[in-house]
Amino acid sequence: MAGATQPSAIDDILAEHAGLEAQMSDPALHNDPAAARRVGKRFSELSPIMSTYNKLTAAQDDLEAARELAADDSSFAAEIPDLEAEVAQLEQTLTDQLAPRDPHDGDDIVLEVKSGEGGEESALFASDLARMYVRYAERHGWRVEILDATVSDLGGYKEATLSIKSKSDTPDGVWARLKFEGGVHRVQRVPVTESQGRVHTSAAGVLVYPEPEEVEQVQIDESDLRIDVYRSSGKGGQGVNTTDSAVRITHLPTGIVVTCQNERSQLQNKARAMQVLAARLQVVAEEAADAEASAGRQSQVRTVDRSERIRTYNFPENRITDHRIGFKSHNLDAVLDGELDALLDALGKADREARLAAE
Repeated sequence: MAGATQPSAIDDILAEHAGLEAQMSDPALHNDPAAARRVGKRFSELSPIMSTYNKLTAAQDDLEAARELAADDSSFAAEIPDLEAEVAQLEQTLTDQLAPRDPHDGDDIVLEVKSGEGGEESALFASDLARMYVRYAERHGWRVEILDATVSDLGGYKEATLSIKSKSDTPDGVWARLKFEGGVHRVQRVPVTESQGRVHTSAAGVLVYPEPEEVEQVQIDESDLRIDVYRSSGKGGQGVNTTDSAVRITHLPTGIVVTCQNERSQLQNKARAMQVLAARLQVVAEEAADAEASAGRQSQVRTVDRSERIRTYNFPENRITDHRIGFKSHNLDAVLDGELDALLDALGKADREARLAAE
C-alpha cells in the first residue's frame, strides 16, 4: 500500500501542503509579490500529488469496505478486482510523483543552437533544430523569444539563442520537457549545396539551461563585465534598427558571453542580456557546489564533433535515433515539425527510473 511504502515522503508532503495553505490564507503574504509567487508555485507543484493521494485513500477505503461486505453481498465481491487494480495503479502513480525531482523542472529555459562541422549544411541544420523547438513550444502554448541569431549566407543559423517560457506555473515546466536536448545532434542527408546527390553527415550543438523566475544567490560585479554595443542585424525592411542597440556582455572571470538584439532599445537589450547572464551564472554556481551536476552539464556540448552525438536525424531513412536510450522512430518529418512528445516521454521515463533506482 502507498501508505505503508511511502510514509515519510507523503507525510512530509501533507505537512508542507497544509503549511502552504495556511500561508496563502494569510493576507500579509500578498504584500510581498515575490514571496506570494513562490508559495503559489510550490502549492501548484504539490497539487497533483495531493490529488493522487486523496484518490488513493478513497479507493483504499472503498476496497476495505468491499472486502468486509463481500461475504454478505456478492455485488461487493464483484467490485473487488476493479478496486484492487485501481489502488495498484494509484500507488504506482503516487510512487512516480514522489520520486526525487529535478529542482528546476518548473523553470523556463534559455536554449542555444550552434552550428559545427559541415559549414552551410550545419548552419541550415541548426536552423531546422531551432524551428523544431519553436514548433514544439507553439504546440504547448509556450512563448518563444529569439534573443540573438547569427545568420549564414544561405539563411541558416551559425548560432541562435532562444528564450522559451511557459504561461503558467506547473510542476513540469519547459525545463522538465526540454532539459534532455542538450548535446550534439547529428544529421545525415543530401545538402542543398551537394550537386552529386551524396549523403553528408554534419552536426549542430544544443545547450539548454534553466531560467528561474527569480535568480538568487548571484552577485554580478559591474567591473567584471565588458559591454559592447553594435548595430542589430536583420534581413532588411522597417524592422532593421539603424542605431547601435544590440548588446554583447562578456563576463570576464568565466568567459561567458551573452548577446541580445531582439529588443528595440539598447537599455532593453542590456537588461535582457543581464537576466540571461544571471541565469547562466546561477547554473555555474550550482555546478560548483555539485560536481556531478557540473559533469552532466559540461557533457551537453564539449565540441560540436560529429562523433559525439546524442541523436541522429537520418533523412534518407526518415529515421530519428536517440542514442542515450535506444529510441528509434520513422517519422522524422513530424519530429522536425515539433512532434517531440513520444521521444521526450521516453527520455523522461528513463530519467525517472534512474532517479528511483538511485534512492
